[in-house]
Amino acid sequence: MKKIKLSFILLISIAGLLLAACGAGGITGGGSETPTAVPVAIADTGIVVDGRVVPQETVALAFDTGGEVAEVLVEEGDVVKAGDVLARLGNREALESSVASSRLELASAQQELLSAQIALEQLNDDLPDRQTQSLQELTEAKDTLRKAQIKFDNINSPASTADLNEARANLAVAKDRLDKAEDDFKPYEKKSEENLMRAYYLSKLADAQRKHEAAVKNLNKLLGGTSVFFESQAEAELNIALARLEQAQANYDTLQAGPDPDDVALAENRISTAETRITAADSAIKSAEAALADLDLVATINGTVVEMDLIVGQRVTPGQEMLRLADFSQWYVETDNLTEIEVVDVAVGDAVSITPDAAPDLDMSGVVESISDVFEEKRGDVTYTARIRLNDVDPRLRWGMTVAIEFAE
Repeated sequence: MKKIKLSFILLISIAGLLLAACGAGGITGGGSETPTAVPVAIADTGIVVDGRVVPQETVALAFDTGGEVAEVLVEEGDVVKAGDVLARLGNREALESSVASSRLELASAQQELLSAQIALEQLNDDLPDRQTQSLQELTEAKDTLRKAQIKFDNINSPASTADLNEARANLAVAKDRLDKAEDDFKPYEKKSEENLMRAYYLSKLADAQRKHEAAVKNLNKLLGGTSVFFESQAEAELNIALARLEQAQANYDTLQAGPDPDDVALAENRISTAETRITAADSAIKSAEAALADLDLVATINGTVVEMDLIVGQRVTPGQEMLRLADFSQWYVETDNLTEIEVVDVAVGDAVSITPDAAPDLDMSGVVESISDVFEEKRGDVTYTARIRLNDVDPRLRWGMTVAIEFAE
């Protein structure tokens, strides 16, 4: 590393020599000449160091997983964009199938979640109608119980004289009608079944028989002739009516406080289960997609493929550098030769003059973009790295060319 500070110092003429020279040329009139002094001239060209031309950015790419190269999609010299797939590893089928099945599970879980949420909302939306229906069921249960109680009481209570008289009278009327119906039917009894008169009188006879049997049963009932079966049936009906009323009352009371807690709990459990399924499916998708993405070598910057070590069928290991990209859209110059004495006179934003060693006639300019905070020790000096953005570009420039950098002071 060299620091060039050029200063032109006054060459002071040796007075004695000049005087001697003058004397040698003759002295007229015994006099002497006083020599004219030459002024001192100082020219300071600033700090000059060497550096190298570099692209705006470079990046080395490697696969995140190991495997066999199945596709190489670029060649050296190709220009690519960030996000472009440059190469792929094989054995993708299992991961692609896992992604597809996980997406199906996610869709199913999302549908179940929506259905459960609608069911929960519906419980609140349907509450007024269910309360009205519950009130109607409670009213009907009370009426059923009232009728069952009357029936049960009638079976187990003695009949009044008026009821007995009425029942006997009804039986007598029914017996008379039955006798008359039998007499009317007898002339047609042996007629064809298709005979209309026979059918008419047979119908009247059947009706008279039913009414007579009912009158007999009613009288027997009033006389205490009700069978054990009817008593048991009436008691059973009463018990059923009581149970129905209790259930209707409980349903009504529950709905007054809101939707059925059991229905709410069921819907909330469905929601919770669906949410768990969604989380698991989403995690499975991300895991499979990440593993699938690891099979792709993807450009991380816009740039040109400058180095590549990839062929189809090649086995690679994770982290093994396979390809390098460089962004030539902007050229920079970097120098790591600023000493601790020089760096204090350089600042970000300073203008610099740059001359390539390969093209000394080319005068370029640039601006200091950054100065490292971390030092290095080189050849006994403490040095810092400066990065300079070129203001203009010449087609002759190449990555790695050496240049002279002059920092204006």
